[in-house]
Amino acid sequence: MSGWGRIWDALPLLLSGAMTTIEITAGGFLIAVALGLLAGALLGARSRAVRAAARVYTDVFRAVPVLTQLFILYFGLVEVGVRLEPLQAAILGFGINGGAYLAEVFRAGLLSVHHGQTEAAQMLGMTRLAVLRIVVLPQAMRIVLPSLANYAIGLLKDSTLASAVAAPELMFLARKLVDRTFLGPQIYFSVAVIYLAMSLPLARLSRLAEARAGRGRR
Repeated sequence: MSGWGRIWDALPLLLSGAMTTIEITAGGFLIAVALGLLAGALLGARSRAVRAAARVYTDVFRAVPVLTQLFILYFGLVEVGVRLEPLQAAILGFGINGGAYLAEVFRAGLLSVHHGQTEAAQMLGMTRLAVLRIVVLPQAMRIVLPSLANYAIGLLKDSTLASAVAAPELMFLARKLVDRTFLGPQIYFSVAVIYLAMSLPLARLSRLAEARAGRGRR
């Protein structure tokens, strides 16, 4: 059987790695959005101490490479009695790192909403939290949607770094297959096709988000 014919035997394992890649991407994305939104809101807080704490988080985690953060979570926390599974370390690491980047995205989105709308809502008796949830956040989310879609695409590709902590994602399993079968060109070409199949829908989503945001601004 030719090398390309043997790829069919390896395909189920590659697809299982692709599912883990999607799991890492989705989990890391959700954590990054939650932390980014929180940090972005805190960067505009009235309290100087709160703003400083949010700034420390964003500056530190943007300055340290995500691979280093993954090593700290997976290997370093063991020294203090905390042992994370590879998948847990990968999702948490990408989430914490991504939140630091998305904080500025959300901050810009929140600031783009005209303050007059906030003042009008407060004059109607709405609390600051209600104003943020009902008035500001929906408009800010429409503005940051393109950036979030682009971040998701980047995160999908960066998920290959999870193989460094033995997370069984697509690239990790592909390398194991290459070591076992010596079908490097065939396996890596198949991996490229799988990544393309996962990335194209996100790229389409990004374009739709940009078009929607453009209509909203008009």
